Amino acid sequence: MRDYVGTSDGMAADGLRVTIVRGVPSPWGEVVKGVLHVKNIDWQPVSFDGQDKAQIEWTGQVSAPTAVYGDEAPLSSVREIVALAERLAPTPALLPEDKNQRALVLQMGEDLMGEGGLAWSRRLQLVHYGMTSSGGFSGGVAAYLAAKYGYVASMGETYGPRVVALLREFSEFLANSEGPYLFGDTMTAADIQLACVMALFAPLPDNVCPMHEKARASFETLDGPTKAALAPNLLAHRDHMYANHLELPLQL
Repeated sequence: MRDYVGTSDGMAADGLRVTIVRGVPSPWGEVVKGVLHVKNIDWQPVSFDGQDKAQIEWTGQVSAPTAVYGDEAPLSSVREIVALAERLAPTPALLPEDKNQRALVLQMGEDLMGEGGLAWSRRLQLVHYGMTSSGGFSGGVAAYLAAKYGYVASMGETYGPRVVALLREFSEFLANSEGPYLFGDTMTAADIQLACVMALFAPLPDNVCPMHEKARASFETLDGPTKAALAPNLLAHRDHMYANHLELPLQL
């Protein structure tokens, strides 16, 4: 287990520092933690504080994760941080050497973690629930996230179908794989990303993922089509990843 520090201690530390949202299994932060764990890279977690002017000035961001390695420029996208991890610890490789397969893994990363991807769309789906009905993020949280991440009320009914389409796409890809991972017997960054995104649908049990009861209820809000698309093989893949590769319990 690693001890979280505040901004001033994080800035003063050497090596790799990463700001992390606390209290919930935010998939973006959990992916970064997972990649660094798999690669056994030493790093210092820094508690994210969107009101901390010093942190914002240091990272250039009002969201997390942001990675700062030595005196290098801060990196704020999961794709950039995965690339940094590959540079710091080339083995085990999480991006394939084969050019075409590497491109596919990177595209999967965007489909899972990028703007308009599964995690992004699921977050907006939960915002839409909170803004229009029961479930999802509570009113204050929903309003904050709506303003921050571009929720558009007139598009509210489109977020769910996007989530469903991507869940089905990844479930089908897993079903066609000849091994426990997306690419047969080879684990890639996309496997870590897919496993961590599942927290937005079905967080791990409280004994390994301790989170506030209301937050858990928000994450677990599922309408009929989303519940149907959350195929058993997606959760089985997540369970395999945590049983064999990712750190438990989660340190939130």
